[in-house]
Amino acid sequence: MTLTLGWFSTGRGEGSRGLLAMAHENILSGKLDAQIQFVFSNREPGEAEGSDQFFALVKSFGIPLVTLSSRRFRREHGGGPFSEHRLAFDRQAMKLLEGFSPDLSVLAGYMLIAGPELCRKYDMINLHPALPGGPVGTWQEVIWKLIETRAAETGAMIHVATEELDEGPTVSYCSFPIRGEVFDPFWKEVEGHSIEEIKVREGEEMPLFKLIRREGVNRERPLLLETLKAIAQGRIQVRRGRVLDSQGRPAKSFSMNDEIEEILKRGGP
Repeated sequence: MTLTLGWFSTGRGEGSRGLLAMAHENILSGKLDAQIQFVFSNREPGEAEGSDQFFALVKSFGIPLVTLSSRRFRREHGGGPFSEHRLAFDRQAMKLLEGFSPDLSVLAGYMLIAGPELCRKYDMINLHPALPGGPVGTWQEVIWKLIETRAAETGAMIHVATEELDEGPTVSYCSFPIRGEVFDPFWKEVEGHSIEEIKVREGEEMPLFKLIRREGVNRERPLLLETLKAIAQGRIQVRRGRVLDSQGRPAKSFSMNDEIEEILKRGGP
């Protein structure tokens, strides 16, 4: 049975477009037995150049697009921290999505926290650019924490979206070293400098920061794709916040290091 998907993304930039395009292309080629029922974004047309490019891509694929601006919603409901409006926003989003009933929803570049009712409404998985137990937050925050702690490795994971940010059960993951011949010269450049000093001096243009990001992005797309394939084939199941194996038994997280590195050797998904 074809896996039906809901796709949640703010659509800010190239990463979001790349993830959606990858899924769509593999669906068209028959490599992924799935259908994307809708794309939902918390931005609206005209709000930002990046999201407008994302919306154009969605429309070119013929996928229904549903939008609700979180920025406008917060402003129209009194302003203040978005956390005060999250429940009402999610309820409005779910109302707009009433005509859809996906088997699984994917958070791919969705920059809002999915609230409790949204997580209960849909089985949702989230792509997070860190290993299980690693740094939480945005990909930028993750990389800064890796540099600050002088980490030796990092990776990416797919986890079940729950009320606790980046803390849901892990579905799958991959890891890679950020030490060794390629990385070590860049680590030497930050020796003896605090993270605050590095941020002010170079920011995200720092070579080490960019290298970690590049290697992470190279793996995030195939990790999401291989995970969706495994779910579509029934090898992994996500049901009501739990990760199960093909027999419906509780499962540990799946390491996909071998699959991901083989894909990278072939030039990508």
